[in-house]
Amino acid sequence: MNDGKLLEEIERYLNGEMSPEERKQFELLRKGDTAINTKIAEHQEFVKLLKQYSDRLALEGRLDAIHDEIDVHTLTEELMVHPSWVVRLWRNHHSKISVAASIAIFAILCTLFVTGNLSNQESKYIQLRGEVVRLKQKTDRLNQTVAQGNRPVKNTLERFSGTGFAITSNGLLVTNYHVVSENDSVYVQNAAGKSFKAKVLYTQPENDIAILKITDTSFRNLPPIPYTIKKAESDLAESVYTYGYPQESGTYGYGKVTSANGLNGDSLDYQISIPINPGNSGGPLMDDKGNVIGIVQAKQTQLEGVHFAVKSSYLLSAIDSLDKKVNLNTKNTLANLTPVQQLKKLKNYVFMVKVYDK
Repeated sequence: MNDGKLLEEIERYLNGEMSPEERKQFELLRKGDTAINTKIAEHQEFVKLLKQYSDRLALEGRLDAIHDEIDVHTLTEELMVHPSWVVRLWRNHHSKISVAASIAIFAILCTLFVTGNLSNQESKYIQLRGEVVRLKQKTDRLNQTVAQGNRPVKNTLERFSGTGFAITSNGLLVTNYHVVSENDSVYVQNAAGKSFKAKVLYTQPENDIAILKITDTSFRNLPPIPYTIKKAESDLAESVYTYGYPQESGTYGYGKVTSANGLNGDSLDYQISIPINPGNSGGPLMDDKGNVIGIVQAKQTQLEGVHFAVKSSYLLSAIDSLDKKVNLNTKNTLANLTPVQQLKKLKNYVFMVKVYDK
């Protein structure tokens, strides 16, 4: 099916113009081809933007009509005794909203100044002011969408979110396998709030390790990785910390290595005293020299305050198992920095991982 025919079918599908049999066939086609779901999302977003633009034009028409009813020149002449106040007011509003909205607000406040009230048009102007604010909010959201490359809004439900961290500058990330298992699509979001499409490149379910690759064309290579992955095991009582996304904003956690083994003596994990939550899963466990010594796991246990991290030796083994050789950073530039300085650098290489259901 060519793009033109597919777009026609998508429009019929979204507008409810298909017969029950046609709709059933189209949904089967959609289920078997994720690219169609992407095109449907793109079309829905395009229609949404057109509607927002139409709403904006309609509101501007209303503003123009109200402006025509107001004798702005007469009001300006009456207020010439206080020119500096009027000029300051005009400049403040002119930088924030459209010209038509600025004139409306200017006229409203001029009327207040002269009469002390809004006379019999008070309710109209209050409603207008509210509409101007809503228009500005819509416009800001639209501008943000355009600035981010008009990527479509995902029409699937977010099932889980976790954390991942970069192992190369060109978009290879590590997280836990349980974060990305049984996914339909995976997106990662950097510290600046920008999201990128990613794919699961390699998994080791038995070690709870997954390696992701950012595939989004808008992604630009990161600066050189500032940390190294430690080969040797860490010692008990060693100071460690992590940074991850148990919530929308990044969260720092500090603690100690409390055991060389995990639950039931499992040699895969370290036991750590850092308080962590499910969203921390997949985040880096760092020593105080800025080396990655493990991958944080937010496993639920019956032991309060007990948490685990997959040892870095297993991560190195997973990286070695990739089809294509990965050249890891061998120079640690975090070693001589304070914890605050380390974290400022580290957070640019740690991503929120968002997974969407099939």
